[in-house]
Amino acid sequence: MDAESTSKAVHIPPRLQGFSGLQMFSAIVSGCLGIVYLFLGIWTLEEKLRNTHTALPLNWWLLTLCQGFTWLLVGLTISIRGKQLPRQPSRLLSILAFLFSGIVYALSLFLVIFRKEFTVETVLDVLSFPAATLLLLSVYKGYKYDDGYSSLNSNNLYMPLNGETNQISKDDHVTPFSKAGFFSKASLWWLNSLMKNGREKTLDDEDIPKLRKEDRAESCYLKFLEQLNKQTQIEPSSQPSVLKTIIICHLKEIFLSGFFALLKILTLSAAPLLLNAFILVAEGKESFRYEGYVLTLSLFLSKTIESLSQRQWYFRSRLIGMKIRSLLTAAIYKKQLRLSNAAKLIHSGGEIMNYVTVDAYRIGEFPFWFHQTWTTILQLCLALVILFRAVGLATFASLVVIVLTVVCNAPLAKLQHKFQSKLMVAQDERLKASSEALVNMKVLKLYAWETHFKNAIEKLREEQKWLSVVQLRKAYNTYLFWSSPVLVSAATFGACYFLKVPLHANNVFTFVATLRLVQNPIRSIPEVIGVVIQAKVAFERILKFLEAPELQTTNAWKSNMENVNHSIIIKSASFSWEENLSKTTLRNISLDIRPGERVAISGEVGSGKSSLLAAILGEVPNVAGNIQALGKIAYVSQTAWIQTGTIEENILFGSAMASQRYRETLERCSLVKDLELLPYGDLTEIGERGVNLSGGQKQRIQLARALYQNADIYLLDDPFSAVDAHTATNLFNEYVMEALSGKTVLLVTHQVDFLPAFDSVLLMLDGEILHAAPYHHLLASSQEFQDLVNAHKETAGSERLADATSAKSTMSYREIKKST
Repeated sequence: MDAESTSKAVHIPPRLQGFSGLQMFSAIVSGCLGIVYLFLGIWTLEEKLRNTHTALPLNWWLLTLCQGFTWLLVGLTISIRGKQLPRQPSRLLSILAFLFSGIVYALSLFLVIFRKEFTVETVLDVLSFPAATLLLLSVYKGYKYDDGYSSLNSNNLYMPLNGETNQISKDDHVTPFSKAGFFSKASLWWLNSLMKNGREKTLDDEDIPKLRKEDRAESCYLKFLEQLNKQTQIEPSSQPSVLKTIIICHLKEIFLSGFFALLKILTLSAAPLLLNAFILVAEGKESFRYEGYVLTLSLFLSKTIESLSQRQWYFRSRLIGMKIRSLLTAAIYKKQLRLSNAAKLIHSGGEIMNYVTVDAYRIGEFPFWFHQTWTTILQLCLALVILFRAVGLATFASLVVIVLTVVCNAPLAKLQHKFQSKLMVAQDERLKASSEALVNMKVLKLYAWETHFKNAIEKLREEQKWLSVVQLRKAYNTYLFWSSPVLVSAATFGACYFLKVPLHANNVFTFVATLRLVQNPIRSIPEVIGVVIQAKVAFERILKFLEAPELQTTNAWKSNMENVNHSIIIKSASFSWEENLSKTTLRNISLDIRPGERVAISGEVGSGKSSLLAAILGEVPNVAGNIQALGKIAYVSQTAWIQTGTIEENILFGSAMASQRYRETLERCSLVKDLELLPYGDLTEIGERGVNLSGGQKQRIQLARALYQNADIYLLDDPFSAVDAHTATNLFNEYVMEALSGKTVLLVTHQVDFLPAFDSVLLMLDGEILHAAPYHHLLASSQEFQDLVNAHKETAGSERLADATSAKSTMSYREIKKST
């Protein structure tokens, strides 16, 4: 019963239940080859006994029988029973069979080509080489797969670790490509299930399988970071090359796709040679008896290999491009989170969006075109060799035309690179203007500025003259290279006429077929050049962004709060948004806050209160002194930040749901009544940037999000400014004084009514901490603080302040609660 439940809960891979497709196919091929060898040996022995009445000599028929028994024994044993045999002997045996078959294959080809001997045994010897290759692959692939699941193959019948069956359950809809065998990958058979499902119905999101783990953006980015760290350790003095790191991460895949590209070019270039041989056979000039059949079989095999290799080249190149694009997108996203404020002025939101949508996409397209560059050159060289074999010295006329075409395109390629760079800058400006207009559409509508901004964006579009320049250069390149095959043909046949080169059916058709092969690479040259230029410009732009300065994290660091006597320590520090000591935003800041201490920050508008909180967060560059922040920090900004989603999702912010803590958070933030008024409670969808919520509701949701995170330090930047006086007092009592008791709190506020309840009050003026003391001490000793309090008294007309000043000791939050 336990075994049954385990088998139902855990998905056992198909290969572990039986044999892979490669193993089965190898066993069938080896078995058929062995049986044919045995029948051939028996038939040879029978013919010998019938004709000569003796079995001597033993060499030929006995050798054939031994080959048959060997193929049956070795092939079937290794293919089917390979996992039960030790690994090293199986691999050694398969390698020896591969080498022996290779030698026999080469000798058989030698007999066919040079001695014109073509027998059934020769055909079997030739076929033994592919069979040995399959045998070798089945051994290595079988053990490789077995190693991948060795962690599951234990005495517990594939029991998952820690009882977590979700990791390998049937519900994980991963792409069949992750478990596809050799022939399934070669023929793209693994796509059939998705195609069949798409034929039966319209595909939904849940019908699309997940990517393999190694193809996902997270895995690609982590692998990139790992290689980047290795490069940094090897050369700590210099900055590691991003391009070199990307190449190292995908070196194996690049070589594999390059191998398929090479195979495609070789098989494609063999077509004119086979055509030449066909014409000679048709003219009665056979080299051996069955040459026509051999050529037909060779043409079929070459076209099959060409088709399979081309599909694998395209597929694997696109897969590499997708992985590179994913890791670059992740790198840009991570970099944006760490970008310094000075760098944000250089790289706007529109430009960063362009880096992801345009530049990363173009770099992702480049792996396919990278192989197109060298295969184009290789294909041209092979075509020239074939042409020289067909028309002799007249080939040099073709070479001259091709060289002149490339030389004429060289200066245009440099101009295209220049124009492409300017075009990308113009696109950034237009996207920046469009994004700002869309984000602030409410303001545009309220002030009726639509026409003005429409004209501004249209003016930017009219100024994009570089687009027409680039397209004109592309049209010239296309015309130049598409006309080159005609020029090559005319020059070659003209040279044949003047050089008296004889033109027969075989060399004329060979020339025409070769010229057909040359047309595609020549016509693709401008496109290849364009893609290379675009990828180069895009990579330079992304590299410039990735090398932009980041926020300083060395001085503002976090750790656990165990055995810590200080939460925030700032010693004689100065901070500047512009990273310039002569233009400091905060000067001579010294602060020592202990765990559980509540500190209020007050001062006039523009005195540096919010900048002080940003400096603790590490947002403002530290140009002098030291700063340390110990513990987990929660920050509530003055302007509420709300993400699109439900209220519950905004409060949890990725954390796990704890019902009791969640209910207490809603009560502390005075959100219970608001949720009762909403149609779906906390599951109500919030519009873009909280458009369907009031300012006070957005601020309280932001406070609830910070409280639910259960941080050690709370930085509150005037969170009560968006709520009414009654709600502000209620939030102060329930949230700051009760919910955050025992936490380190820094509160920026203009409401001096709450200041007596704090352990210390910081009075700031012109970027400096003017005074730091408890409320009553500060009120008695600081004229600036008295002026601030009196100004609030005049504007607010508060009578609670008089009660607070008459007290001899610090007013508690209960007294504030009573007075309200």
